[in-house]
Amino acid sequence: MTTLDTAAVGLDLDRAWDLHPQVSVRPEPFGALLYHFGTRKLSFLKDRRLLTVVRSLADAPTARAAFSAAGVVDADVPRYQRALETLARSSMIVERPAVDDDRSPHDSTGEDSTGAAHDSTGTTHGDTAH
Repeated sequence: MTTLDTAAVGLDLDRAWDLHPQVSVRPEPFGALLYHFGTRKLSFLKDRRLLTVVRSLADAPTARAAFSAAGVVDADVPRYQRALETLARSSMIVERPAVDDDRSPHDSTGEDSTGAAHDSTGTTHGDTAH
């Protein structure tokens, strides 16, 4: 399932997410501007707590943990989940592989735990089913 497919059916809060590597964040008084250098899309975050959530994604094991770190209360989770779904649909955020026990998702052979080989661009090669 691709990130776009995941976003279409609802962002899984129990998975790890992160900013796309080609996205830059510029804090603003109203929240932040996100610019995707690959797609040339611009997104506005009009909520400073959403900016905190987005910044927390990199260090959080799940989106739900990023919400908690940012102080999002349970009643507001659906609103922030919809915001992350919108960011995922526009490729501003992407699902990242879960890493167990502080191990790298790639071993020295260039294969991940599914056996799929990756080239230097991060493109997956191989027949894998997820």
